[in-house]
Amino acid sequence: MENRKNWTRKEVLELYNKPLIELVFEAATVHRLHHDPLEVQVSTLLSIKTGGCPEDCGYCPQAARYHTDIAKNDLMSVQTVKAQALRARSSGSSRVCMGAAWRNVKEGEDFDQVLEMVRTVRDLNMEVCCTLGMITPDQARRLSEAGLYAYNHNLDTSEEHYKKVISTRGYQDRIETIGNARKAGLTVCSGGIVGMGESIEDRAAMLVTLSNLNPYPESVPINALVPVEGTPMEEQEQIPIWDMIRMVATTRIVLPTATVRLSAGRTEMTDEGQALCFMSGAGSIFAGDKLLTTPNPDINKDMKLFSTLGLVPQKAYKKGNKPEVNENYKNSNSEGRKVKWSRPAHDIDANIAATKSAKEKRKIEANS
Repeated sequence: MENRKNWTRKEVLELYNKPLIELVFEAATVHRLHHDPLEVQVSTLLSIKTGGCPEDCGYCPQAARYHTDIAKNDLMSVQTVKAQALRARSSGSSRVCMGAAWRNVKEGEDFDQVLEMVRTVRDLNMEVCCTLGMITPDQARRLSEAGLYAYNHNLDTSEEHYKKVISTRGYQDRIETIGNARKAGLTVCSGGIVGMGESIEDRAAMLVTLSNLNPYPESVPINALVPVEGTPMEEQEQIPIWDMIRMVATTRIVLPTATVRLSAGRTEMTDEGQALCFMSGAGSIFAGDKLLTTPNPDINKDMKLFSTLGLVPQKAYKKGNKPEVNENYKNSNSEGRKVKWSRPAHDIDANIAATKSAKEKRKIEANS
């Protein structure tokens, strides 16, 4: 199968809409050309700083403006992260992805602490990924020199539908952040969320955008929206498992060498549904009790499914070299050079309504 970079929306739509049996067969064929179909990379997603984000992403319970039940936490200590990483490794994870509810990384003690987390987990012989919001070229350089393997920054959806989901961050800022990570020598993890009210055309458009990145991401998470009470998308219906299978299979064909990550929403999937996703090209899952703030299957349940299907966890650095550490990561070259990230600030009625509702609920709680 040719590793193309010139997919059109029409071609991707035609793929997505193929008879499901044909689509799964083609995806499985492509998967076997580029990956071991019996290996699945197991990652642990760790929320190192939870809640209080200033953005208005319509799907996110960590946005400070919405009223959700998540417990807010300050930045974890390096030792806590190390303990969590050791626990994850003992359960079969080969990668730790650390997420912080920030709009963008700010220089200072917190970022310095994250850099030490990166080095510490890397020294445990685990792949380290971070998702910290937008990063500058120098911040990407420091993360790389500390031993970071991958940077995650999802596109979420198509550029057109994005405007109906988020008003506080521009789509091109996401592209620029991915570019900054790439220039620093990091591998890139970028995908999206299915089930946010987007059309099939939007799903195809997101895959076209990813395929046009040069090079395209090494990892592509496919998330199913988990509606959370208090967010603008709390009433959104769960998408059918068939949509996830189609999305995984289409992603596999369009981005043949990327690792397709079966991400959020697995608690709503049957074992049979997940098995079809693995057959269609999913080569990774996130393990652990939670995915940042939303529920996730128990690791023992995952390992039982692996045993049933004959799958085994992939070892660390199977698809790339372990990064070297350069002590220069301790030195910032960004002083006095601020990046101005965009704030489109267009109106999204659902986000405004959820923000207003949150203010009213907090007022009632304060007076009760």
